[in-house]
Amino acid sequence: MQTVGHVKDKVKTQFPDMVVYKDPSKNKFFSSLGIPSYLRDWLLKRFSDEEGRINIDEVQSYVRKVIPRKEEWEAIKAEMVHSGKSVRILAKIRVEIDIKTGEGLFRLPDFGFPSRRYEAIINRKVLDEQKEALLTSPETWGVVELEWQWKRIEGRPGQGVVSMQDFRPFRPYKVDLDFYQGIRTEFELDEWMDVLLMAVDYNPDGFINQKQKVTLLSRLLPFLEKRLNVVELAPKGTGKSYLFSQISKYGWLVSGGSVTRARLFYDISQKTTGILGRHDFVALDEIQSISFPDENEMRGALKGYLESGEFRVGDYRGIAEAGIVLLGNINEHLMDVDRNMFQELPNAFQESALLDRFHGFIKGWDIPRMREDMKACGWAINSEYFSEITHALRNDIRYRALVDDVLTVPKGADTRDTEAIKRLTTAFLKLLFPHAVIGNGITKEEIMESCLKPAVQMRSTIRRQLHIMDKEYSLDLPEVAVEGIKGQKENLSPPDHL
Repeated sequence: MQTVGHVKDKVKTQFPDMVVYKDPSKNKFFSSLGIPSYLRDWLLKRFSDEEGRINIDEVQSYVRKVIPRKEEWEAIKAEMVHSGKSVRILAKIRVEIDIKTGEGLFRLPDFGFPSRRYEAIINRKVLDEQKEALLTSPETWGVVELEWQWKRIEGRPGQGVVSMQDFRPFRPYKVDLDFYQGIRTEFELDEWMDVLLMAVDYNPDGFINQKQKVTLLSRLLPFLEKRLNVVELAPKGTGKSYLFSQISKYGWLVSGGSVTRARLFYDISQKTTGILGRHDFVALDEIQSISFPDENEMRGALKGYLESGEFRVGDYRGIAEAGIVLLGNINEHLMDVDRNMFQELPNAFQESALLDRFHGFIKGWDIPRMREDMKACGWAINSEYFSEITHALRNDIRYRALVDDVLTVPKGADTRDTEAIKRLTTAFLKLLFPHAVIGNGITKEEIMESCLKPAVQMRSTIRRQLHIMDKEYSLDLPEVAVEGIKGQKENLSPPDHL
């Protein structure tokens, strides 16, 4: 059996340009700077030497200069307005095109700027040169150069604006899925699981068995598959909030408080898309403490969205691809699939028809409580690179085509059950066997054991909870199977149409 140290060396060899040296002793330093893991690893890559060592003072100086805190925004504005100087910062950007004027408008959501339209305008040349980076995603990260100007816009009086004079996308790595898929063939499955754990800041040695590892990695499924909706209930301290908020810039964590339809779907007054339209997944953390001003309104909106990805607010019709993740703490006496574990959810979720639209359940109690020896230490895939890979894999339809081709579904099977199982199976395939679609061949047994079985288990818990809540739902799931398994191994290549 290979050791974790062997896997770390192998990762460094196979991913020479995508690894960083992760050191738990440096984590507090980056936390004090308010830096999430994907930015932390980008900084590590930028400032570390060949042995993975960094100069903390150099990093701190750069962060203070380029990644300002929200409370520093007024000082930045004052510097632009009063000194006439331009400033360069790394920030999250939202862009929209005003149809009436043709202007490109931007927002810096982390700074709450602008407070009114036409305060933040993109230079036409910048928009033309960087339109792919600025316009192909609801939000993007980049280094922006900002300058205060006096500007007259057609049909509007002259006013002071902040103009974006330059933009450089924050994409430290070129996403090459062919490369990533090909490298997977160099690792055995158990090795690859350790690679994935280290990519999201976990030390594989901190887990006592494969069951714990698979359960932890199942949290990544919404990163990989569009509109994959899951529920996780877990004891406190198992790292739910960390993984969903720190690993990927394409996700969003809502932690407690009041959540409105405008915030989640569409704000009519601001004419802006809500967080579901701007992210790959939205995790509602501390779900027991989340409230909705109008529960019936929110329940209706969620049921429609979870079913089809479509939502309507007033006259606005929107489509989004984000999965919804419900995260809640659970007491030890309720960690039982034969009891009603959903009784602690908010009233808005106390309806079987709504919960039926969630594809799978993660048994968070199978994940160990976070300890110091569970933090990744050593050479590992950069979290920023990994998040770009998971984001790109969402658009690769070949995996679902492969799953549709290899799975058999009995006639008369419940559509929601079969769709849930197929989506979960597809996500596991992308996670564990990304090379399955490039002709290197995996076995049908591997799909059955490592993708289909955990998918069925995740869906069966949802089905069991529905039965407890509403006897109209039976306990039985359709017998989805891998076609042609007769007890002997068979190499599986992608179908010809792929």
